This record gives sequence, C-alpha cells and structure tokens, in this order.
Amino acid sequence: MKKLKSPFRLLGSVLLMGAGSVFALPLHAYSIYVSNEKDNTISVIDGDSLEVVETITVGQRPRGIVLSHDGSKLYMCTSDDDHVEVLDLSTGKVTHTLPSGPDPELMELSPDGRRLYIANEDDNLVTVVDVEERRKVVEIPVGIEPEGIGLSPDGRWLVNTSETTNMAHFINTETLEIEANVLVDTRPRVAQFNSEGTEVWVSAEIGGTVAVIDVESKEIVQRIEFEVRGLPPEAIQPVGIRLSSDGSNKAYVALGPAARVAVIDMESYEVEKYLLVGPRVWNLAFSPDQSRLFTTNGVGGDVSVIDVAKQRVIKSVKVGRLPWGVVVRP
Repeated sequence: MKKLKSPFRLLGSVLLMGAGSVFALPLHAYSIYVSNEKDNTISVIDGDSLEVVETITVGQRPRGIVLSHDGSKLYMCTSDDDHVEVLDLSTGKVTHTLPSGPDPELMELSPDGRRLYIANEDDNLVTVVDVEERRKVVEIPVGIEPEGIGLSPDGRWLVNTSETTNMAHFINTETLEIEANVLVDTRPRVAQFNSEGTEVWVSAEIGGTVAVIDVESKEIVQRIEFEVRGLPPEAIQPVGIRLSSDGSNKAYVALGPAARVAVIDMESYEVEKYLLVGPRVWNLAFSPDQSRLFTTNGVGGDVSVIDVAKQRVIKSVKVGRLPWGVVVRP
C-alpha cells in the first residue's frame, strides 16, 4: 500500500490498514505559498519536508497574496498587470481576475470572505472589491503611495499606510470612510493588528521604527527602535510584521537589508533578540500552530525557516527570484 502524499490536509492522525500492514500518517501537513516578484511565479513549499514541490506561473510581478478562508483559492496582487488574480489551489490554475487600481501591492480579506481591501500604490486609492460579484464596490482616497493594509479581527477597522504621506489611515468598514489619520515615521509599510484588536503595529521602513497605535484612542502608545551591532542605522529598515496569538506575547519584525528578524516582547515592547536570516528580508508568516516562522528574503531568493521555540533558523529553502509575499495553508 502506498503512502498518501500532499495535497491531503489531515488534522490528527490516521491508521491505514491493509495486507497485514499498518501505516501511521502524520496529520499536520500544510503548505507555504511564496510570491516571486521577478519570476512571475508562486512557489509551493511542503510544510513537512520543507522542500519546494511545485512552481506555478502567474501574472506580472506578484507581490501581496491572501488565502480565501476555506483555503481553496489564493488571491494575488499581480502589480504590473494592475489587477488581482485568483488561483484555484486544487488545479494550480488562474481561474479569473478581480479589478483593482494601478499597481496593487497588499490586501486583506474581510472576515466573511466577501470583500477584498486592496492598496493601489500608484493611484492613492484603496479599492474595495466584492469577490463573488467580481466588481469594485468603492474606491477610497487615501494618502500618497498606499501600501500596507491591516484589518482588525472583528473586521470593523481597516488601516492603510501611505508611504509618502507617512500616515496610518483608520477606515470604518461600515461607512467606508476615513475616521482618523495617524502620523507615523517615514515610509510606513505594513500594518498588523494584535489578536485582541486593541493595537495595530505599523512599520516605518526609512524611519527605522515600529509605531504601536491604540485602536480606541487612535494614538501612538509606543515607538520601538532597533539597533544591530555593526550595522549603520540606514541598513535597518522595518517592513513585515507578525504578532503571535498563541499566548507567547512575541512580535516579529523583518528588518530588510539588515537580514535580521527582531523578536519583541509585546507587553514591555522591548527587543529581546535579533535572528539572522537571508538578505532583504521582507514578509513573514507563521505555521498553523505558530511553532515556525517563514521569512521571504528578496535578495537571497530564499525562505528562512525559524524554529520559534528555539529562536533560531533551522533551514533555508531556495525559491524564485525576489520572493515577496508568503502565506500558509493549513
């Protein structure tokens, strides 16, 4: 009897019996999807073997990627095609596109899976798209060069960052209007809410900081700074952020050219450690149980795999050129 291989997704353990043999299969398989900006591909990494098992050709310059809530589809900002492509993960084929503005970069999916919120870098708009009807709902004017998109766990607040205006815009998802603008440091990139929805963390790439914003007051309660021995301040450029929700109270920030991921205590806001990864580390994603953290390293063309408990890199996985976005499918 042959062993089952991915793409089967299993949630515990199963015994397969036949011809006097018993096969125990691990039930923690998952897949990591990486967008390769320069190759126009998606790399698929098996979560058990940590090897690339498939490379899928998609549209021009894929960057931000988001999974549908049922794990059946991958939404991809194909930035040079000025739209969002939808990849059927059962077939590995692009089935259709969704409208956006020019140069879509990052996006979030609403809790009900109905709406995509897309930051369009070249037209100073956030586009709201109905994914079922495949149409634009509204375009929301924001600051110059919008990039980051963060959505609160309850779906009430959308935070967009504008790189040139240096602001985090709080958008009410019911009215689809901006209710507050928070000035942050230079060139904000990523916005990430904590699991309680009480804080949103915003990275400032050129400012070299992360601003922690209280969601209720819309005020900055902490600015986190970084210092890596032997590196000039201009080489430390915070971009991707991931906040744990497993009770460990750890935040992880990708520091771009510094080739480091900062580990931060979410209660004290103190930097505890810097983990050496690949050059131009960009975005981050947890494994389903948050025991591993995956980083896209643009210049290195690889993904670093971090063992979260041991706080060290355990493997580098070669992918395509300029890996950018990363998501994990349970």
